Amino acid sequence: MKPTANGPRTVSASDLLDRLARRPVVLLGERHDSASHHRWQLATLQALQARSPDLSLALEMVPRRLQPVLDRWVAGSLEERAFLDALDWPAIWGYDVDLYLPILRFARDRRLPLVALNVERRLVRRVRAEGFAAVPVSEREGVGPAAPASAAYRALLHRLWQHHPFVPSSGQGVPGQEDPSFGRFVESQLLWDRAMAEAIADQRRRRPGAPVVALIGNGHLAGGHGVPHQLQALGLKEVDWLLPWEASLGCAPLQPGLATAVYGVVSPPPAGLRLGVYLETHGGRVEIQQVAPGSLAERSGLRVGDGITAIDGQPVSSARQVIEWLAAHPVGRPLGLTLRRDGRLLRLQLALPGL
Repeated sequence: MKPTANGPRTVSASDLLDRLARRPVVLLGERHDSASHHRWQLATLQALQARSPDLSLALEMVPRRLQPVLDRWVAGSLEERAFLDALDWPAIWGYDVDLYLPILRFARDRRLPLVALNVERRLVRRVRAEGFAAVPVSEREGVGPAAPASAAYRALLHRLWQHHPFVPSSGQGVPGQEDPSFGRFVESQLLWDRAMAEAIADQRRRRPGAPVVALIGNGHLAGGHGVPHQLQALGLKEVDWLLPWEASLGCAPLQPGLATAVYGVVSPPPAGLRLGVYLETHGGRVEIQQVAPGSLAERSGLRVGDGITAIDGQPVSSARQVIEWLAAHPVGRPLGLTLRRDGRLLRLQLALPGL
């Protein structure tokens, strides 16, 4: 489905894949802890590789210093356990490796070149604390200055920034976009976007005739503000990005420019309660990204941008934890939600009629 100015338009998956296989760069979004998103990525990757066998696969999950480990894995010189140990997956990424293993095995079996896209988290934290200009060039891991963020991206990042624990408190609400701390936060996000874009561009220069397919979190792709914007600033104008879209959300929230196309995916319903929200995890925070029309969440007043901090008094730090708590929630008992909204904590008791 393609979001257009006249509303979403359904397109043939086969026709779309035929076109994408001829493009130099295709970016596949994900929610990092969603099994259905990773299954969609694998199916899309398989379809693209069947049409363009020489493509490379680039990974947000892996910092650049571990490129030799990826090379050895693809060459078949590392067994799986040794490969994961060499990556130290829990330290570099932290999300369930079983969600990614089918993709990594496919790349090895097809001998697809793998490309590490990321920088070290400590560099991102340093830029967030000090600003990009304060980091010596020799300590920037080769990343150059980013193209400035658009006004729309800054507005989006400001909304996300409000929920971070390091936001300064002035006693007068959340600081505005002119706050220096927010400026450094934007620079840290741009560093991330730019690093991935430069690594993709470098791979295109090394293998000019071969497409690059990259797996990157939705937040770096939606609206084209993040990695696509940086790629275009680097001269790569033909960039497409696809987003997985929970079918339960429907088409109403789709906006023009959100993505080249979105693919409807169906996540297995939990055994218990469903709120009707699309969640993402950002640095130990669970944020509502979409609210399904007519859902329990909409009827209860939940909003896009709300952060879920606790369920029934128990702290949660990932979307998966929220899903598991909802699945285990006792039938017929009100659901206690603690939300962070605009810098304030809200405690709600959701009545669950019909359960």
